[in-house]
Amino acid sequence: MPSSSDEPPWSRNDALVTAGACALNLLSYVFFTDPGGRHQVSVPGFLLVALAAVPLLARRSHPVAVLAAVLALDATAALALPLPSHFGAVLVVALYSVARACPGRVTAVAAVATAALTVLSQSSDRIPPWREAVGPPLSVLIVVGAALAVTRWQREVEANRRLLADRAVADERRRIARELHDIVAHHITTMQLMAGGARANLADPEVVRDALVTLESSGRLALREMRQLLDVLRADDEPEAAPSLPQPGADDLDRLVAESRLAGLPTELTVHGAVRPLPPTVGLTVFRIAQEALTNTRKYAGAARASVWLTYRQDRITVEVRDDGGGGSPPSEAAGPGGYGLIGMRERVALHGGTLTVGPQPEGGFAVLAELPLTTEEVHR
Repeated sequence: MPSSSDEPPWSRNDALVTAGACALNLLSYVFFTDPGGRHQVSVPGFLLVALAAVPLLARRSHPVAVLAAVLALDATAALALPLPSHFGAVLVVALYSVARACPGRVTAVAAVATAALTVLSQSSDRIPPWREAVGPPLSVLIVVGAALAVTRWQREVEANRRLLADRAVADERRRIARELHDIVAHHITTMQLMAGGARANLADPEVVRDALVTLESSGRLALREMRQLLDVLRADDEPEAAPSLPQPGADDLDRLVAESRLAGLPTELTVHGAVRPLPPTVGLTVFRIAQEALTNTRKYAGAARASVWLTYRQDRITVEVRDDGGGGSPPSEAAGPGGYGLIGMRERVALHGGTLTVGPQPEGGFAVLAELPLTTEEVHR
């Protein structure tokens, strides 16, 4: 394999642009030549016109030097041979490269020099007519204006791309924050209640054993889910030694209800409709909403009972969590840090185009109802 030092200092695109500009200049030289007049096609003129395109190979790395070389070669060809007045493609590419790569002051000097040298070199020893005198400056203005317009457009595109990237990062941070809140709020609350239950029932070894088993299980699940989130934040691209465990879904509601019972909250799960697989994101949303609602019930409802209803419908799935407690309601979204759970639920449901209804019930207690639509593909899955 050849080393990088053996590679040419120009790219394939540079070579294609140089060849195209050279071909256009040669066609212009042949087409605008008058066979019976002053301007005739000659081998030296053909070679000089072709040679003027060679510096374009370095237009990206040395744009100003390339423009100077092109101007010098064009002037030499115009003074040595009777060439027609023109503003060739090679000069357009060289000036465009300077306007795209250099600051405004350098571009202005290059534009003035290009217009002046082109007029002087093509007029030779005669006074050019007004059309020939106005043509090069007008061409220079068009080329520089196009280059500046393209530069501004690319800057706007890059700014929009950065804005979209920043927005995507912010959305991902909010998603991770919701996941962290759900993990900490549920599992840590369960572990705290289990530890308190074990301490209060030290005289009954069986109760203490069950509480410690649940505490250990919640701690293991919390650690596993925290590791999954941390894997998302890893900067390297190294493959994992083992695949990550799947995220929880609607099928894990049984385990969630069992944990809630062991934590001291009598909880029932009722499933209506034909059970069918759900998309992973929808299943995770169902699980997290039920998890957050039960966590809030244990925190704020006092002595209460909770019920979880999961309903599979033709075009949507609903999950509802109710309690009959009277110990208070979860803090609202405007209540500061304590409202992050409800905010997270609303954001999760909104991502799927669903609706979320939360609030106290007329007969007492608190209810959380989420409806998530299913697409046609998901319905027939």
